Amino acid sequence: MPKRAIMFDLDGTLLDTLADLGDAMNHTLRTQGFPTHDYAFYKKAVGDGAPELVSRSLPPEARRRDVLMASLIRLRDTYETCWTCKTKPYAGIPALLAELGLRGITLAVLSNKPHPKTCECVNHFFPEAHFTLVRGATPDVPLKPDAQGATTICSTLGIPPEDWLYVGDTNTDMQTAVNANLFAVGASWGFRDREELLDHGARIVIDTPEQLLPLLG
Repeated sequence: MPKRAIMFDLDGTLLDTLADLGDAMNHTLRTQGFPTHDYAFYKKAVGDGAPELVSRSLPPEARRRDVLMASLIRLRDTYETCWTCKTKPYAGIPALLAELGLRGITLAVLSNKPHPKTCECVNHFFPEAHFTLVRGATPDVPLKPDAQGATTICSTLGIPPEDWLYVGDTNTDMQTAVNANLFAVGASWGFRDREELLDHGARIVIDTPEQLLPLLG
C-alpha cells in the first residue's frame, strides 16, 4: 500500500553524530581516570539513550549509581560544548527531505535523545525541512523500542500506523517499528550493519537515502 508519512530516527539516520557523541563520552571517561574507546565501540554503544551509553562505556566495576549519575551529568555538559563540532547530515539526506516536502509527505522525528536537544538538532541542521512533529525522550514516555512514542505520533497526527514508514539504523529502531506496527526500513549508512537490521524486523534495508522514494508508492 502507498505510504503517506515517514517517521525518522535522528542519530545515525538523519545525522552522523557518532564522533561528537564519542568525543563527549571519551572526555567524560578521561576526566575520571577511566579507559576511553574508539568510534567502532560507540557504533554499538549509542542508540538507547544517554544513561545506557554511560553504563556501556564505564568499566564494569565502576557502574555504581553514584558514578553513573556523575558521569551522565558530565557527559551532557560536555556534549553541550561539542554537538556541532563534527556532526553533519548524511549525504543525500537534505535532498531527500526537500523532495519529500515537495511531495507533501508528512514527516516526523522520533529519537531517544532528550527532547530539547532533539528539537535543537533538527532546527539547526535542517532549518528548511518540513517536519510536522519532532519528539525526543521525555520523562513521561518510555524510550524506544517501546511503541508509545511512535503510536503517540500516529494518533496526534491522525495517520494510522499502516500509512507510515519508519526509518532507522539500529535494532532498537527496527523493534520500535515492529512494536508500533509501522513499516520498518533499515538505513545501512548508519551505526549498525545490514544483518542486525534484518534480524530485528526490517522489512527492507536501503543503502542510500534516495532509495526511500520508491517505497512511497
